[in-house]
Formats: sequence, C-alpha cells, structure tokens
Amino acid sequence: MPELPEVHTTVTILNTLISGKKIESAWSNYDSPHYVGKENIKDVLYFSYFKKQISGKDITSVYRRGKNILINLSGDTVSRSSLTHKKLSDNPTILIHMKMTGHLLFGKYSYTKKENVWLAQDEGPLQDPFNQFIHFTLSFFDGTTLAFSDMRKFATVKLLKDEGAVQHELKKLGPEPLDPTYDWQSFKENLLCRPRQKIKTALMDQSLVVGIGNIYSDEMLWSSSIHPERTVASLSDIDFKNLLSNGKKVLEKGIDFGGDSMSDYRNPYGLPGDFQKKHNAYRRTGESCKKRGCDGTILRKVVGGRSAHFCSKHQTP
Repeated sequence: MPELPEVHTTVTILNTLISGKKIESAWSNYDSPHYVGKENIKDVLYFSYFKKQISGKDITSVYRRGKNILINLSGDTVSRSSLTHKKLSDNPTILIHMKMTGHLLFGKYSYTKKENVWLAQDEGPLQDPFNQFIHFTLSFFDGTTLAFSDMRKFATVKLLKDEGAVQHELKKLGPEPLDPTYDWQSFKENLLCRPRQKIKTALMDQSLVVGIGNIYSDEMLWSSSIHPERTVASLSDIDFKNLLSNGKKVLEKGIDFGGDSMSDYRNPYGLPGDFQKKHNAYRRTGESCKKRGCDGTILRKVVGGRSAHFCSKHQTP
C-alpha cells in the first residue's frame, strides 16, 4: 500500500501538473454490488452524481492528509438530495485513497469504446505493465488525462461537498509525523492510547499517527533497535525519542527517493521510486544486518496479521 512518502510524492507532482486545469468529464468502470448506496464511485449511481458535480470545475490545488489525496475544486456544488438543490458556499474536494495497488498517472490517453479501456498515447513509462489497470479517469479540456491504475480495485474515490465534509471525513486521523511541531512527548502520548498493543501494530494505526505502513514501520524499528513485538507500554522515553527521530528521517528519505516501488507503486509520470534500494529490514529475510558492528540476520514474523522484518541481534524482544 502506498504510504506517506508515496502519497507525498504523488501530491507534489500532481500540484505542478493539474492545478489550474478544468475538468471536462470523468469516467469509471468500477461497479461493485458491495458499494450500492455508498458514497464511493464503485456505486454507479453515486458515480453519476460525482461526474455531474465535478464536470466543468477547475482544480485549484492538491494536498495530502495521511494517506489520502485531496483535490480541491473551484465553484459551487449542490446537495445530493433531489429535494434540496441549495448552493453550497464552500468548494468541493475529491478524496482519493489509493489503498493496496492504486496510483495516479498523468498524460495523454485515448479511450477505446469497444474494449472500454484507456491507453496512454505516448511511448515511455506510462506503458509500464503496472500502469495498465485504469479504472477511473478525469479528462481535462486541454486534452490531458488523470488516470487511476488500480489492479485490485480496492481504492476509494468520493466527493466531499465542502470543508466541513472534509473535516468530518478525516476527523479520526492521528497527527502527521513530519509536522515540525510534532514532538516525542506527543508521539508517546498518542501511542500510549494502545499501551498493550505491539509497537509494530501501533505505528500502523492511522488513528494514532498517520502515513506509516508496513515498509516504513519496519525501517523505523530497525533504525531504533526496537523489536516489533514489544508493547507500547514497554518503551522508555529514550525509545520514543529515537523512534520518532528515526521515523522522521526514514520518511524523509522515502520522499527524497521518490517513494518505494518494491510492489507496484508508480508516480504520476509512470516512473517507480527508488526507496526499495535503501531497505535495511523490509523484505530482506535471511540477509545479513546492515547495522555497523552487528552480525545479526534479518528475520520475518507475522505481527498483527502483517509481516514484520527485524534483526535477530540488535532488535531484541
């Protein structure tokens, strides 16, 4: 699943590529009976509403909250209710959560009606096989397209009618770990909301702190010499300080290298990131520990239903 560095990379690039563009139309071939009546474009009736509301709107900005991508639009929208078409004073926002295999792509695409597919027109990275699972697009009046490749169809795409709806949607999210004002005492206080939880699991709980998933939690714990099965309550103040400090460094490094493409993440240009080349723990099972002076081996164990990778020597239970 794309984590904070991948989402940050996507948003940074999209801000330069699509801000100021006017949406001509939207397309989707998502159609799931499990989403009937829900605010998700996988419900065809909701998508019809979604398409009507965003067509003709200008994109004013793109930003991130946790793992969510938020695309701000200009202009008024209307209520879904057929009885109250009252204009809203605030501007709508498209929320996209890429989930397991989703990533956004930008370029010139052509639609083939017979096959009901979108194909990139230019040769290059958009032709990468990982970029061919297009299930949602935004077409702009200048002939360019924002395409969403989502192999496993787990993603969420919905419209939030105003700022109040955005705040309500995101209200359960924890703080941003890269916020300059976020200190170790606050980090400790947040994590201690789950004192008996294993630290690996707590780090990935988006209600405690956002943006951290399987890859970066492994790297944070390796850097901090903390075993993934230790409980939150067992950590000392030094552990919390090191974990947040190292966590910020790991996440910033992930951003510097354009995200992690160990799986299928690609940036909007269709290119992979390079952080997978910098792993110290994640998916290095059986390999020697890279920590200076450590002769341990990277082990793998399932913790809270997720794979944890850690050193046999310097990360003790």
